[in-house]
Amino acid sequence: MEGLLKWKNNPGRMPLIIEGARQVGKTWLMKEFGRMHYENAVYVNFDGDRKVKKLFEQDLNPARIVDELELQSGEKIRKESTLIIFDEIQECNRACVSLKYFCENAPEYHVISAGSLLGVAIHRDNSFPVGKVNSMHLYPLTFEEFMDALGEKRYQTLVEKKNYSSAYAIGDDLTEHLKRYYFVGGMPKAVKAFVDGENLSEIRQLQREIMENFEKDFSKHIDVPSIPKIGQVWDSVPSQLAKENKQFVYSEMKKGARGSHYESAFYWLKRVGMVYKVPRVEIPNLPLAAYKQDAFKVYMLDVGLLSARVGLTMQNLADPNPEMFNHFRGALTEQYVLQELKALPSNPEVCYWMNNRKKGTAEVDFLIQNDGEVIPIEAKSSTNLKAKSLKVYMNYYKPQTAIRTSLGAYGKHGNLWDIPLYLLGQLPHILHGTTDPQVA
Repeated sequence: MEGLLKWKNNPGRMPLIIEGARQVGKTWLMKEFGRMHYENAVYVNFDGDRKVKKLFEQDLNPARIVDELELQSGEKIRKESTLIIFDEIQECNRACVSLKYFCENAPEYHVISAGSLLGVAIHRDNSFPVGKVNSMHLYPLTFEEFMDALGEKRYQTLVEKKNYSSAYAIGDDLTEHLKRYYFVGGMPKAVKAFVDGENLSEIRQLQREIMENFEKDFSKHIDVPSIPKIGQVWDSVPSQLAKENKQFVYSEMKKGARGSHYESAFYWLKRVGMVYKVPRVEIPNLPLAAYKQDAFKVYMLDVGLLSARVGLTMQNLADPNPEMFNHFRGALTEQYVLQELKALPSNPEVCYWMNNRKKGTAEVDFLIQNDGEVIPIEAKSSTNLKAKSLKVYMNYYKPQTAIRTSLGAYGKHGNLWDIPLYLLGQLPHILHGTTDPQVA
């Protein structure tokens, strides 16, 4: 919402596209923004509305479009006080093109739009208005937002005061909430059901429906020959993450499979927001993007969806000694850490590091590029703080800042920050020194 307000008040504002996967809350956000910050809003949904699509079959003159939208909606559209909302814009190619003309010829109108990444960004029949739109990305709820939804006042106070070293006092409770987040995840429907007291089986059913809707997009937007490959990649993600070495291996999907056969499948899944692809680097120099290698790890959109895919129960997550679950608990933790990193305001480049030296292989779970430095991040699923690979990395590359995130206590040891998993969303404040003086 803060980002939308900045967009509204920016004199150089262009039409805005909110990107993000299905069902992360784009429609609600646009409507709520219009309700809170404009005199009125005109909402247009292109999914199945042939009547409104016809408005864009003629010329794309913004003045004509606005006049006809007024007639159809019965709402007066005022240049500075009405929010025009185009939802499911991928269903009307001409509406997407019209954003260019609103930018060039009618910038005084406030136009906001949303649709799946699959439809908006790469629709094969669409001339995307590159350079003529602003964009924002909406992710599932973070752990902090999940705690806000639950009304957890102690956590909210901790975050507001940034007195992180006192987290140990409620650390056990926060750990239990983190396990619940691993089960529920951050998809708004699932979180709302949990807040409303729905039973866990109903939440799982909701999550399965969300994933079924993702899969329906395969047949709706993708050419038929590509569908089986996309399904193979999508189905393979949980088993790839269950491995100790989580690097994606094509042959584990199908014997003899090669990367060249699956490039388009990964492209579609990434663009629709269903998966995150995290590339490997061996030389952690700036900029990270220049040192990416072909190897990569793949994560899902949401930790709750991942735990639903593999059938984990709340009992599995609550068990303090889950022998059968040990490896996959690490996968859930990495999935959670990646989600928190992706949702950071700075939208950092995220990679992972691995060396292949004769003396042995070392791997650091994540690297991010932040304020002119590369920061290694080791994710631990328990209070066990042994991180041999991180030590190897630190000894060799001497980073200014390193992070170990776990269920252990908050603190700093030289250039190594220990950050509890449930405080990882506070990373920008911690790195910029706005922490409590006991640690800083």
